[in-house]
Order: sequence, then C-alpha cells, then structure tokens
Amino acid sequence: MTAPKTPGWLDWHADPSTPRFRLPPGTVDAHCHVFGPQAEFPFAPERKYTPCDASKEQLFALRDHLGISRNVIVQATCHGADNSAMVDAVRASGGRARGVATVRPEVSDAELRELDAAGVRGVRFNFVRRLVDAAPHEALSTIARKIAPLGWHVVLYFEAADLPELADFFGSLPAPLVVDHMGRPDVRKPVDGPEFGRFLRFVERNDVWVKVSCPERLSVSGPPALHGERHAYTDVVPFARRVVSEFEDRVLWGTDWPHPNLTDHMPDDGLLVDHVPRIAETAALQRKLLVDNPMRLYWPGETA
Repeated sequence: MTAPKTPGWLDWHADPSTPRFRLPPGTVDAHCHVFGPQAEFPFAPERKYTPCDASKEQLFALRDHLGISRNVIVQATCHGADNSAMVDAVRASGGRARGVATVRPEVSDAELRELDAAGVRGVRFNFVRRLVDAAPHEALSTIARKIAPLGWHVVLYFEAADLPELADFFGSLPAPLVVDHMGRPDVRKPVDGPEFGRFLRFVERNDVWVKVSCPERLSVSGPPALHGERHAYTDVVPFARRVVSEFEDRVLWGTDWPHPNLTDHMPDDGLLVDHVPRIAETAALQRKLLVDNPMRLYWPGETA
C-alpha cells in the first residue's frame, strides 16, 4: 500500500520547454534525485514528507530532453539511509551516473565498498532543520573518517544563517567538501554584504566545491511574469555569478529535479538550463561549470 503525497505537494514539470541555450557536449547535472517509485522502493518511515514518484526512467528522459550527458544522483531525504532507489538508478545508467549516499555511523567498510562499486562517490550531511532531526557531529565525523579512504567527498546542505555555528565542524572533516545550493544565501541581502562574504571566505579557506544550483529555491523575485519570457530568478544571478567568477575551478551545476518541497511554483527545467549563461558568462566558464569540474570530481581520469 502506498502512502498519499504530502498535502499541497507540487509535482515536477511534466512538459519542460526545450532550452534555447545549447549545453556543451558532456554536460553533467551534478544535483538531481529519484523518488521511488514508492511501490518498488518504499519511502522511509521517519521521512518528513511524502513526494510524488520520480523514477530513473523519467530522470533519464529529462536528461536526454535537456541535452545533458551525465547525472549525479543525490540520495533524497524521503528515503532516509536506504540508498536502494538511488543505487538502482546509478546502476541502470550504463556508467552515465554517479551517486551521493546517506549512511549511518555504523555502516560497515564492506557496505561502503559495495556502494563505491555501484558508483557512489560521496555522502550527504543535511543540516536543514525542517528536513531532518538534529545531526550529531560526532556521528557525522565517524562517517567522514570511514569514507575518507575511498576518496569520497561530503556534500553539505545547510542554510546561510547557520554557517557560523557549523563552519568549524565542517572544516574539521577529513574529506573534500561540496556545498549544495551556494549555502542557501538570503538573496534579499547584498551580494557584497557580511553574510555572503562569510560564505565566500569559508569556501576559500576550506577548498570547498560549490553547486550554483536551485535559483528557483532561493529566489524572491521568482519565475518569469510574462508568457514567453526566459529570464527568471534575477535576484539570484549576482550571487551565482560571483561564486562562478571567484571559484571557477570548483563550481558545479544541477537541476535539482524533481524539485522536492517547493511550495509556490514548479520550475520549467528548460528555463533552468537557460539560466546557465547568465551566471557563467563565457564559453570557457560554462565548460568548467558543466563539464570539466564535475568530470574531475566524479569521473576522474575519464573524458567527457
């Protein structure tokens, strides 16, 4: 028996537009998810939300529609530490996907090696309070120590206001760090203000990778107001553009499909692709953001 969706849940866009911006060959969507399907991969009992189904077949269809070559599939919080759906999708990709898992401190070395063989290359630590219960630092440090010998990285999801209390802990982790969605800046504040400046210093001091993803999640100005207008999420552009310009060799991009937990609108994924040249303004920067950087992190030694 399947559970009903969370009331008010917004399903992903079933008919995204064709992007006007042509992605360079080898583009990697470095942040996306799969949900279920629930009948095959049940959601975790402790989950904070129940989403719609979003299968690997639907993800790969979107990949091909947008002109993307590869995916990095990040474990969704609705599946808890059961990585079955994510691993199934990575294995079905024919080498065109990598995974980021959620594991518990008691995970064994054998289980980690099995995930590594399947294509997992990192673990995710979620600090967004509305999505997870308290994240104990000692337990997460244990996980980081266990994954370090595999060469994996730690993906961090947090909100900008919480960085001051988390920065020292993040800096102590014995693995490379990747930050989701630019650390969720408050785009109502100035891009050259103290809060975003604190984030930029954190990235610089700790050699952090940053995903310039989810403008639809960060924006206050929102999607296009006029039919046919392709410019959206204008208030997020200066933040992403600054990160790309300052850390061009450590930035990543992703769609965040199927866009969990949005409440006001569901983005057109074609429009999200058209957002890319506004934040990476040259072909060279676009190539680094979309191809070179994610290949170096997730497929080292391979060519796109």
